[in-house]
Amino acid sequence: MHRTLPRRSPLLALCCLAMLSAGPSVRAADFGSGFKAQAVSVDGATLSVTVGGSGPPVVLIHGYAESSRMWKPLAKVLAPRFTVIAPDLPGIGDSSIPSSGLDMKTSAQRVHAAVNSLGYKKVRVVGHDIGLMVAYAYAAMYPQEIEKLALMDAFLPGVDGWESVYNNPGIWHFRFYGATPEALVKGRERTYFEHFWNDFAADKTRSIPERDRSAYTLEYARPGRMAAGFAYFASFPKTAGDFAELAKTRLAIPVLSIGGAKANGAALGAQAKLIASDVTVIVLKDTGHWILEERPDQTIAALVSFL
Repeated sequence: MHRTLPRRSPLLALCCLAMLSAGPSVRAADFGSGFKAQAVSVDGATLSVTVGGSGPPVVLIHGYAESSRMWKPLAKVLAPRFTVIAPDLPGIGDSSIPSSGLDMKTSAQRVHAAVNSLGYKKVRVVGHDIGLMVAYAYAAMYPQEIEKLALMDAFLPGVDGWESVYNNPGIWHFRFYGATPEALVKGRERTYFEHFWNDFAADKTRSIPERDRSAYTLEYARPGRMAAGFAYFASFPKTAGDFAELAKTRLAIPVLSIGGAKANGAALGAQAKLIASDVTVIVLKDTGHWILEERPDQTIAALVSFL
């Protein structure tokens, strides 16, 4: 996601803010009883990881404009049969803001280190939005430790077809980062996120529920958090180079691609077939980007069946 950033890099600002976030206040991601949040120190960062359930471990990696709390409906269903491991990405939620390395590959390395430090080696990985990119990097870098990979509605930078998504002028936020964007959204985080939660859904009334919108707004409004989120977008050119190299080796594990017909479902499915040999593609009709919230029953059923 080679890195050439205009004017001020988001990561330069994060270096100054890292000390403010070095010791996050860890709390369970509101999954309910049987789940516990832990602060795990890895590679200059502290990841907040919520763990619960029993059985084969499943790592759930959230996307942008959300945090690990997005997984609550799925986690409650998985817990009787699987050990759920849900980290907040570096710089987001209750994880600390590292002074460098807010990109997909480095985040995958940090999540992998946290999962290993908790005692889990062989895992199944699910990712949504930018979390899908982190999940793919995890699987591609540590193929012997991944049993299955589920990719949920986004795209893979550096894999054929990515440019049409990245360069789409309607998806302006990929290049919206730096000092001026930070100033523009300060105090207006809810307004900014409403664009994604409403406009990227097939029906905004079936998108992110109000309680989660309020929670995400508060999480991202904390010092340095919007800059951290922007840094992931700034890293897309670097990630494209990283993934172009990783994709030279096709994944041998089962891969599920699931997305909305009114979002990235078809495009992601085509990309998944380029990076893996055993691919199942599900495109949910009349559904946008927020598939877990827009079509919870269908999405959860598909994920449980695949896992």
